Amino acid sequence: MGLILALLVQGLQMALVIALAPLLTGLVRKVKARLTRRRGASILQPWRDILRLLRKEAVLAQNASWLFRAAPYLIFAATWVAAALVPTFATGLQFSWTADLIAIVALLGSARFYLALAGMDVGTAFGGLGASREMMIATIAEPAMLLITFSLALVAGSTQLSTIAAVMASPAVGLRVSLGMGLVALVIVALAENARIPVDNPSTHLELTMVHEAMVLEYSGRHLAMIELAAALKLLLYVSLIACVFFPWGIAGPGTGLFAHLAAVAIYLGKLALGGTALAMFETSVAKMRVFRVPDFLGIALMLGLLGTLLLFVSRGL
Repeated sequence: MGLILALLVQGLQMALVIALAPLLTGLVRKVKARLTRRRGASILQPWRDILRLLRKEAVLAQNASWLFRAAPYLIFAATWVAAALVPTFATGLQFSWTADLIAIVALLGSARFYLALAGMDVGTAFGGLGASREMMIATIAEPAMLLITFSLALVAGSTQLSTIAAVMASPAVGLRVSLGMGLVALVIVALAENARIPVDNPSTHLELTMVHEAMVLEYSGRHLAMIELAAALKLLLYVSLIACVFFPWGIAGPGTGLFAHLAAVAIYLGKLALGGTALAMFETSVAKMRVFRVPDFLGIALMLGLLGTLLLFVSRGL
C-alpha cells in the first residue's frame, strides 16, 4: 500500500508540472500585457493553442529525415522527465534518488542537441542560423550551470535535489555570498536557456534576432505542439529549480500527511505565480540585447559560478 501511495504522489507531480507549464507561460504573457496597458489573452490560451495544434495535420518537408519527425517527441520526453525530477511540492518521492542536478543538466543538454539537429535537418538557412546560435549559448550556459551545481554540492554535500532542499531549508546554512552569486548566475542561465529577454524575444519572428524560433519554423501540427509544450516545461523547470534550491520553504518532507502535501501544493502555486510575475516585470523593463552581446551576458553567470565555487573552497579550507 505504501508503494502504491508513493507512486501516486510521484504521478501527481508528473501530471502537475505538465498541467501547470502552459499556465505559467500564459501568466507571464497576461502580466506583460497588463503592464503595457493591454487586456491580453487568457492564461489558458497556451493550452488552447497546444490543443489546436494537436488536431492539425503535420506538414513535412520533402527532404526531412526520420530525425526531424522523432525530434519533437525526444525533446518533449527529455524535458518532461527533467521537469518531473525537480521537487515541486514534496521531497523524498519514489524517484527522488534520480533527481540529481547533473542528470537534469544532461537531460536538458540532450533536448538541446535534438533541437539543434532538427533545425539543421531540413537544410534551411533559418534552421542553421538558430542551431548555431543555440550552440553558442550552450557553450557558456552549460559550464555556468555545472559550476552552480558544484557550489550547491559543496554546501549540501550532495547533488541530489531532495538533499539540497533539506540542507538549504535548515537554519545552519544562513546567508552566504557564494549562494547569492549562484542565485544570480542561475537566473541568468534560466533567461538564456528559455530564450527570454534580454537574450531573445519569444514573441518575435525577426530573422536577425531569432534563436529558438528559427529552429522550429518548419514544424507544424502535433510536432509543433510537442515543441511548444516542451518549451513551457523548460520554463517551469527553471522556476521550480530556483524555488526548490534557494527558496525551499513549504516543501513537504517524506512521511508527512495529506494536509502537509496540500499546503505544499498551494505554496508551490504561489511560488510559480511570484516567479512568473517577476519574469514579466523584468522583461517589460529591459530591452533585448544584440546577439553578439549574449556571450558577455552569459559570461557574468560563468564568472559568478566560478567565484562562488572558489569562495566555498577557500571558506572550507580555513
